[in-house]
Amino acid sequence: MDIAATDHLLSTTRSVRLKLDLERPVEDEVLADCLRLASQAPTPGGAETWRWIVVRDQGVKNGLGALFRQVGEDYLRLGLEAAGEAASSPQVQRMVRSGQHLIDVIEQVPVLVIPCVQGRPSGGNEELSVFYGGIFPAVWSFQLALRSRGLGSTLTSYHLQHEKEAAGILGIPDDVTQVGLLPVAYTTVPDFKPARRRPVEEIAFLDTWGTPLR
Repeated sequence: MDIAATDHLLSTTRSVRLKLDLERPVEDEVLADCLRLASQAPTPGGAETWRWIVVRDQGVKNGLGALFRQVGEDYLRLGLEAAGEAASSPQVQRMVRSGQHLIDVIEQVPVLVIPCVQGRPSGGNEELSVFYGGIFPAVWSFQLALRSRGLGSTLTSYHLQHEKEAAGILGIPDDVTQVGLLPVAYTTVPDFKPARRRPVEEIAFLDTWGTPLR
């Protein structure tokens, strides 16, 4: 295994919004290959309860986009209000610009992918961790597979505030749970850089909480 290539993939798979190519078509076979790889992710009890809806139809994208925009606009507005003086910082402004761009163009993204889980969430932390833990490794594998082929994505959740309406648009049964929406497109740049992150020594502990990992 090429460790350098794997590490580069893992450290540069970004949430892509501004740099999605809205004009270049995304081939069916590329999406199918990425979903095949996603289906190799771990699945609790071998259940494979994940399901995927690949949306290309413009009318369907318009319907989902309206729900997405309604929630997204409010989210950004309230976030800026909560940020106070920090709202004018370059970092916050970059995040807002990126988020607003996706809200503005969501229906123009070539493909929207809706990851779903058969069943409805219930119970406490243990049950919920199994329910959602059965889909998110597959979602991440899908995003990594996209990245390795020159495509970008970002896992969003705005439309989930109107999950029932979205289910009606998509024809999703009542016993199936949507867990997000991924806009998928080729990227307008050939590569990405690792993000700035806190040192692992500050976020990982040894044996007990707060004990530094040396």
